Amino acid sequence: MSYERGGTVPGQPSADELSTEDLARRQGVRPVESVDDMARPGLFDSDEEWEVFLANLYASRHSDTVTVT
Repeated sequence: MSYERGGTVPGQPSADELSTEDLARRQGVRPVESVDDMARPGLFDSDEEWEVFLANLYASRHSDTVTVT
């Protein structure tokens, strides 16, 4: 059976037609039971890398705000 890249398999619903629960089930996604499940020790190599990440995140979240003086 062949299908175009980005297409769907004939007879199968597309991701747009699936409920969130069905899509999660297909992808094998499970609910987070604890915040500890999301912890990734060693994700950042240093405190400096972590601080740069936070600064960039903060800047990106506030880049469309306007300051009135």
